[in-house]
Amino acid sequence: MQRITILGATGSVGVSTLDVVSRHLKKYEVFALTGKSKLETLAAQCQKFQPKYAVVMDASSAEILKGMLAATRTATRVIFGMDALCAVSEDSDVDIVMAAIVGAAGLLPTLSAVKADKKVLLANKESLVMAGQVFNQALRSSSATLLPIDSEHNAIFQCLPINKSLSVAGVDKILLSASGGPFKGLTLADMKKVTPEQACAHPNWSMGNKISVDSASMMNKGLELIEACWLFDVNPVQIDIVIHPQSVVHSLVQYVDGSVLAQMGHPDMRTPIAHALAWPERIASGVENLNLIDVARLDFEAPDLVNFPCLVLALEAARVGQNAPAVLNAANEVAVEAFLQRRIEFTQIAEVVKESMFNFNFTEPDSLELVQETDIEARRASATYISRIER
Repeated sequence: MQRITILGATGSVGVSTLDVVSRHLKKYEVFALTGKSKLETLAAQCQKFQPKYAVVMDASSAEILKGMLAATRTATRVIFGMDALCAVSEDSDVDIVMAAIVGAAGLLPTLSAVKADKKVLLANKESLVMAGQVFNQALRSSSATLLPIDSEHNAIFQCLPINKSLSVAGVDKILLSASGGPFKGLTLADMKKVTPEQACAHPNWSMGNKISVDSASMMNKGLELIEACWLFDVNPVQIDIVIHPQSVVHSLVQYVDGSVLAQMGHPDMRTPIAHALAWPERIASGVENLNLIDVARLDFEAPDLVNFPCLVLALEAARVGQNAPAVLNAANEVAVEAFLQRRIEFTQIAEVVKESMFNFNFTEPDSLELVQETDIEARRASATYISRIER
């Protein structure tokens, strides 16, 4: 029996993880569930899975959740705060940590899980985007196992040989697939007045609002490219982004002999979750088998670097390195939140990120403290610029 902590249990990845776990209750037991604002969802999850702990962010949310659980006689203990998130990630009773908190908030508990030698299922790409050097140092110093959950990175992982460097394995290039999002084919002028509802309506994937907006702006693919560099120890020039509207081919690996290996499947996060949860074995995910006759065709094209400036900014951050990706990530999080609050236009997300990046003195983020300082400073600068836009 493997005990699992799910960081971000009420989000789309957390919900999908619990769906997979529910199919294998003789293999997996839920130790802790964490959530931020969807307290009714978290209470229902606690009632069903009976974890030892439920973690929320603040005292008021904890009191509300305690009341909900008391009414159902659920014995789960409610705790709160960042220290509590880290505690349920590093607890000695935990075997697996699903790191699915969205954004910078997921960095510290994910690092705690790595340092405590857990099997870490990484859906929080921002941990590597912000602090790739620090994160990988912690990984090398531990006996933790890190497995990627993003469908693209999980696909790459499945297409690579185990325990071989890419050069020894003969890998020539990684092909990172992207659906193109809901605004594929539109111009910047077309996208100027799009609404949060339109940006969150992804044609293939069911995701949270922040990730959906990132997908619409193509920032998500830029963040994934940076993450892939850290995960697979490659340079940005060794990764090509390929637009694939059907979201059936989740990514590919090209070898020097001309072979190209692809991982395919329905666009359903339960597939990579089940793969990583049971790795190196396989378990049922609940996802239907792919019928290639029904799919009928697979289309591929180059990304549009004219009308999706967020992707261009992410590629530039990857090229510059140092703490440029941390600045990019922080500015984007602030800008996306402002867009979801209808304070700025969709096309101004890139404007905010560009302003923050090009007015920042980049340095090497070789400590957690420097990463955190970068994050705070970039958020402050982005918020100030957004205030000027609003005036």
